[in-house]
Amino acid sequence: MAEEFTPPVIEKELGVLSESKAGWKLELNFVSWGGRPAKYDIRSWDPEHNKMGKGVTFTKAELAELKKLLNSLDLE
Repeated sequence: MAEEFTPPVIEKELGVLSESKAGWKLELNFVSWGGRPAKYDIRSWDPEHNKMGKGVTFTKAELAELKKLLNSLDLE
């Protein structure tokens, strides 16, 4: 049987990447899921942080690799 869903605990809000006209924000946060150690998380949240969209979660090592990759891109 599947475990009951436990909402994530946002340990630290790190920044907002964008905001929709409806007020949903794409955020980078440090989040603990199911009482496990916190990870870096990018996902959309409603203005009250009651609802969330699909997102992606990174360990510190994964986020460091993503940072290297993004720094190597030529965005011009």
